[in-house]
Amino acid sequence: MTPGKKLQGLVAATVTPMTPDGQINLSVICQYVDYLVSEQKVKHVFVNGTTGEGLSLSIQERKQLAEEWVRQGKDKLDHVIIHVGALSLPESQELAKHAAAIGASGIAVIAPSFFKPTNKDELIAFLQKVASEAPGVPFYYYHIPPLTGVKIHVEELLDGIKEHIPTFQGVKFSDTDLLDLAQCINKNEREEFAFLYGVDEQLLSALAIGADGAVGSTFNYLGQKTNLMLQAFAKPDLALARKYQFLTGEFLSYVIKLGFGVAQTKAVMTFVSGIPMGPPRLPLVDASEEFIVKAKAKLDSIVWPDGD
Repeated sequence: MTPGKKLQGLVAATVTPMTPDGQINLSVICQYVDYLVSEQKVKHVFVNGTTGEGLSLSIQERKQLAEEWVRQGKDKLDHVIIHVGALSLPESQELAKHAAAIGASGIAVIAPSFFKPTNKDELIAFLQKVASEAPGVPFYYYHIPPLTGVKIHVEELLDGIKEHIPTFQGVKFSDTDLLDLAQCINKNEREEFAFLYGVDEQLLSALAIGADGAVGSTFNYLGQKTNLMLQAFAKPDLALARKYQFLTGEFLSYVIKLGFGVAQTKAVMTFVSGIPMGPPRLPLVDASEEFIVKAKAKLDSIVWPDGD
């Protein structure tokens, strides 16, 4: 892993493989790493986040997953970012300290979503207490107001944040408020922070205003196609980049209408990769057979610009 290198490009928000009886399945992580690197050309991962059902796992399970991803990612992945956010500050601190001890290349924290911070100072106080437990590890704020209900603008959060959190490196920005993202990037003149977008179907829009890359669930199975979109954008060949974005959107629009969440992502990842990802944890329920048949047929029907 390369902890000193700025995080950019695609970061796969990993799912948590589970056995049929709902236990975490560490045995397939090695195969999962190899699949991401060789088949999807993705060398950064974000572990125990929303897609990974992090807040539905026990602290011990989260530690075991973090350890396995760091172990299997050694010499294969460039960044293993461990999400350590929790509703409880002591638990989040414990996970941060653990991530530092096992050699994670970064940690990320979501805002608490039951008792919520109501302003910038409260949120920074929480984040600082977590970051201080891993003083040598790059720290990222995970901004996802649709799930947390915490709608404090990231632009506001950035003012003076390094004074409170010296390890602050950037944001996983999982919101559709592109004005807020644009203002963040505009303020980031020295490019010291990384802004990674988290709404996969709008990634091209975020790239256009200066996002450094993205963290998303679709990169587990559409990483190679999205990398081709990034290459087209960099050329720049905007017509080709739009084609990739529109096709990704066509698939997501279709499955969202069927009902698309973490359980369905696990099902898609299973049939695309051949790696059994298993069921989600309750209260989420497994994807239906009807969904799997329709989603597979839709994905197979898409003709990508590179001929696949």
